[in-house]
Amino acid sequence: MNPTAGMFPMFPPPPMPFYQTSPMQPPPFYFHAAVPVPSSAVPVRSVWAWNFREESDKLCHLAWNARYVAVDVHYPGLVHHADRNHNILTVEERYAVVKANVDALKPLQVGIALRDGHGRHLGAWEFNLRDFCPVSDPHDEGSLAYLTGRGLDVDRLRVRGLSAKMLREKLLRSGLFDPRCAARSWITYAGAYHIAYLLKIVTGGAPLPKDMAGFVGAVRRYLGDQVYDVARMAADCPAMPLGLERMADHLGFHPPLGSPRLAAAAGVHALQVFMRLKYSELGGDVERHRGLLHGLHQHYVVDNLNSCSVGLKQYF
Repeated sequence: MNPTAGMFPMFPPPPMPFYQTSPMQPPPFYFHAAVPVPSSAVPVRSVWAWNFREESDKLCHLAWNARYVAVDVHYPGLVHHADRNHNILTVEERYAVVKANVDALKPLQVGIALRDGHGRHLGAWEFNLRDFCPVSDPHDEGSLAYLTGRGLDVDRLRVRGLSAKMLREKLLRSGLFDPRCAARSWITYAGAYHIAYLLKIVTGGAPLPKDMAGFVGAVRRYLGDQVYDVARMAADCPAMPLGLERMADHLGFHPPLGSPRLAAAAGVHALQVFMRLKYSELGGDVERHRGLLHGLHQHYVVDNLNSCSVGLKQYF
């Protein structure tokens, strides 16, 4: 049985792109080197309604060659919480909290960063969305204050941002969701909400599936089965500090240029840290982390047969 059947109203399959994808080669040897590679700052393209067409066309032009895609979504906090300690919740209970929040709230920013099959940076975009209204839409005041302190201007989003509908239409035509590109990997950090909001956007705001099986089916249908959470990977690396920015700094990566502390910067850092952890710290083998999202699963999974690997892992 298709786990997504009946979960999304008018659930659309990702459209087929208008090009043929080319074979993608593995990253070069330097990602396997024990000595860290010097990093230069990566520019971020801030996207508003006025430059959306130009910048989204650039993304579409480069997306066909993207082997690695990182996504980070900024959203206005949490308004639904579990009635007991999050650490003792089952996977289904954790997913129910994620679903309640994502269904109720509107995303503020979407950051997307791309690398090709050789690990080379292709581009990073920060899409500023206008749909959220702080007067009428539910949100957490503390979370908005935190994002404001990092440089997010909610009023400017409302006036100059683009709609989630505009972003959805361009993303679905970009080729990033091409089901034929099985080699493409999606990267995130502490990614349960980032992936859930991405699904909400590309399905036109439809409610998330009612259970974990449906969510897994939707992830596989749109993103494929190569989904990795850097927070989960870092748990296998005791020397790594907590927090994405701290890890990036620890590994010698500079803050991105243009918007160093918001959604696109998180996407850039997630890709940088992923590549270093995979090919240096973890010896190239990240299979045990495939499909596991921080925020939905138990802290550590021993193997595919372990009962803790309920959720994404058992379907991938």
